[in-house]
Formats: sequence, C-alpha cells, structure tokens
Amino acid sequence: MVQRRRLALSGVRGHVAKGRDFTRHALLDWGWDGTDTSEDALLLVSELLTNASLHAGGCIELVVSAGEVLRIEVFDGSTALPRRHPSPQRGLPGGHGLYIVQRLSDRWGTHTHEHGKAVWAEIEASRLTSGRPTTR
Repeated sequence: MVQRRRLALSGVRGHVAKGRDFTRHALLDWGWDGTDTSEDALLLVSELLTNASLHAGGCIELVVSAGEVLRIEVFDGSTALPRRHPSPQRGLPGGHGLYIVQRLSDRWGTHTHEHGKAVWAEIEASRLTSGRPTTR
C-alpha cells in the first residue's frame, strides 16, 4: 500500500524550509527518520524545490509517497525539461543540483502534465530502513 502526502506550495514563502519540514514529518511517521539516507532525502527535497524555483517559475506542489520506494515529486508550471549543467565549477555555487539529485537517488526523472511538469526522485525503502544513524 502506498501512502501519499501533498503540500501545496504555489505562492508560499519559505517553500524549501516548509518542504523539508513536511518531508521530515512524513519520514518520521513512516519510520524512515534518523538515518544518513533520510538526510539524503531531505537534501533531495531541497534541491528539487530550489531548482523549480530558480529554473521553472516556482513550485506548485510537493508530493512524497511511501511504498517500496520513497518518491519525491516537485510540480512546477514549466514544460521545459531540466538539464544538467555541462561543467559546474568545483567550489562555486550553481550547476550542481541535478548532479546531487542523481548521486543521492536510486532513480530520477520527469513527467509532463497539462499544466507543466514534475521532477521526481526515488530512494529504495530498504536504504531508509537499514541506513546508518545520523550523528548529531
């Protein structure tokens, strides 16, 4: 059974922080908190929301789903597909977001819909339940 949670973000200020908090609570409820992999999931949320804000005219909605995978989807109003920066510069901001998404997720991609697109990333549930505890 897949559990799904949605957070409307259109016009919301502080959407990255709100999206991270929303996802953190979902991970806690699903028993997927407190591991390095759950921290990776929060970083994925940050990257996807930031990319939508910077490159796609803003975020419309964040959807997180739990089943055999954790699926993170960020909906925006642009049909332009994301492209990785051809040569991001080490130590300089910008151009690293999709590399981070690719590195931290098991799969990622996009799908279009009538009002724009969603960029999604997935993490296998087994990684969330067997990950190393975070050191704080």
